[in-house]
Amino acid sequence: MTPEDQETWKRALSRFRQEKDEFFRSDPDSPFPPETRLAFSGLSYFDPDHDYRFEARLQRSPSPEGAAMRTSKGTRQLFNTVGYFDLSMGGKDFRVSAYQSAERLEPGLFIPFRDVTSGKESYASARYLDMEVEHDDEYAVDFNYAYNPYCAYSEDYVCPLPPQENWLKVPIRAGEMKYHG
Repeated sequence: MTPEDQETWKRALSRFRQEKDEFFRSDPDSPFPPETRLAFSGLSYFDPDHDYRFEARLQRSPSPEGAAMRTSKGTRQLFNTVGYFDLSMGGKDFRVSAYQSAERLEPGLFIPFRDVTSGKESYASARYLDMEVEHDDEYAVDFNYAYNPYCAYSEDYVCPLPPQENWLKVPIRAGEMKYHG
């Protein structure tokens, strides 16, 4: 990636974060109750780091299997395992599985994960990545866009928890950090 491309990437990420903070602060669909929105000063994020952006090919499952993920409320949500991405960072290889909801019409890829920072620097239960489907299976897996589920902000939400296969043994110091509201 050229220096100009990196600068464009940083600006897009910054704009994404600003728009998310504004949504949380003012939108009726914000996970924060109206009486607390005015005091909301923004989410905490790891500094943008291009090392957490990977160009990777989705390794599709030959026959996608159903996966019932536990949720923050003890129920289960159904997903289909689409495949996985093999990634490498700092000399350590790791794999992250991608899913699609079996209960909703949303065609995008969903990557719920935990990592070494979970419960310390980032939300303990999970962080998520959403990606639009790329029909050539070539993706930019960018953990700088990793976000906390709404259950990190309110007990009113039910959030799927990552399966054991997506408990990464590497630190992902990118995306949203633990919320200190």
